[in-house]
Amino acid sequence: MNLFDKENRFNLANIVTFANISLGIIAMYFIQEGNFTVAIILAWIAGGFDILDGKIARKYNLSCEFGVQLDSFADFISFVVMPAFLLFYALDKESGLETLVAGAVFLYYIISGLRRLIEFNLKSEAGSVTKYFEGVPTPLGAILLWVLYLLYSYRIVGNIYIILLAVVVIAYLLNSKVKIPHP
Repeated sequence: MNLFDKENRFNLANIVTFANISLGIIAMYFIQEGNFTVAIILAWIAGGFDILDGKIARKYNLSCEFGVQLDSFADFISFVVMPAFLLFYALDKESGLETLVAGAVFLYYIISGLRRLIEFNLKSEAGSVTKYFEGVPTPLGAILLWVLYLLYSYRIVGNIYIILLAVVVIAYLLNSKVKIPHP
C-alpha cells in the first residue's frame, strides 16, 4: 500500500480526511452524552485535519476526484451536521413547539450545507484553489454556529428564537453570492 499514490483510496491525504470524518462522528456521540466540551475539542481537531488533508494532497500531488468528494463528505459530517447537532442539543427547548421550530431550522441548515457542498463540487476541479469562495464555506458556518453556542451557553443571548434566526441567516449565507477570501 503506497501512501503517496493518487489512485490509492487510502493515500495519506485521504487517511487524514477519514480521521476528520471519524472525529466528527465521535463528537456527535459526546454531544448526545451531554459532553459538549469534548465534542468541541474534537471538532477543532477535525478542522485541523481538514486543513492538513488539502496541504498534503497539494504537496504530494494526491489531489483526485475521489479526494474532492471525500473531503466534502467530511465537511458535511464535521462542519454541517455535527455543529447543528451541538447547537440543537444545547438549546433549552421549553415546549414541543420550540423543539419543532428548532428541528425545522436545523434541517434547513443541514440541507443548505449539503447543497453548498454539492454546488462547490460541481464547480471545482481536483487540486484547484480559487481566490474567493462564493457563499460562506461550511467550516466558517460551523465556526459561526459554535459562536452562537457560546453566546447562548454564557447567556449573552438567552433567547432561543434570536439564536434560531441567526442560524437561518447563516444557512442562507452558505449558498449566497457573498465572496469570502480563500486563505
